[in-house]
Amino acid sequence: MSLPTQVRLVEVGPRDGLQNEAQAIDLADKIRLVDDLAAAGLTHIEAGSFVSPKWVPQMAGSAEVLAGIQRRPGVRYSALTPNLRGLEAALQAGVDEVAVFAAASESFSQRNINCSINESLQRFEPLMEAAARHNLPVRGYVSCVLGCPYEGDIAPTAVARVAKALTEMGCYEISLGDTIGVGTPNATRRLIETVARDLPRERLAGHFHDTYGQALANIYASLLEGVAVFDSSVAGLGGCPYAQGATGNVASEDVLYLLHGLGIATGVDLQRLAEAGQRICQRLGRANGSRVARALLAGRA
Repeated sequence: MSLPTQVRLVEVGPRDGLQNEAQAIDLADKIRLVDDLAAAGLTHIEAGSFVSPKWVPQMAGSAEVLAGIQRRPGVRYSALTPNLRGLEAALQAGVDEVAVFAAASESFSQRNINCSINESLQRFEPLMEAAARHNLPVRGYVSCVLGCPYEGDIAPTAVARVAKALTEMGCYEISLGDTIGVGTPNATRRLIETVARDLPRERLAGHFHDTYGQALANIYASLLEGVAVFDSSVAGLGGCPYAQGATGNVASEDVLYLLHGLGIATGVDLQRLAEAGQRICQRLGRANGSRVARALLAGRA
């Protein structure tokens, strides 16, 4: 299969990235990050999450973030909504899209949201119905698709079942998440081949963490399987609060460098993105997790 000529990046740094930071993050810094990402050319930005601040304190103020950003034409600003209450708050904040999440692992589902996979899917039904009434697109995440911290390997058929269920409920796209970053290219290709028996490949996305340094290799494997949408996080921000040792999402800058080297169009300015990532890292007092950004910025200095 030939490589896609164009790829859409879903920038999850403001949500999946910042939610794992230990220190408090100023509202102004969150807003600046979203605006910087849009200015760099990203057209799909997950700007926040409407979950209880008790469970994810860094996502408090997501409504204020969405109210404070300078919305750019052609940019889709989305948010994670685990339940109907979250959806209602997201609608009031004026999101363009919401996302729901389910696990491919029973153990992960129980420890993450205290219910079985089937129960989690049932909980989404009123949310999906309300989103449909408001003509609001819903994106679905499936976590632990290539491995679980409690169960180990996950059967591709188990992932396919959850992905199909979310699609039948109304999700327009399914993001397959290697939550703990244990996947390898062959396993990634087998997974996509299995899920694609039920769902068109153009409705699939890849979401890879880089714990074992395999994220870019897994993205390339996904490209070979016809997947043309990938989640990434500026400066490699992120992790997983329910998977100890899991590192951040693959860095957006590193993914861009790979894609541009393959001649694949993204519409994103790599230099501006690297500067955006460095700016938020300086505000957080942490090292930049993108090798490409570090190289670019060092060269400029």
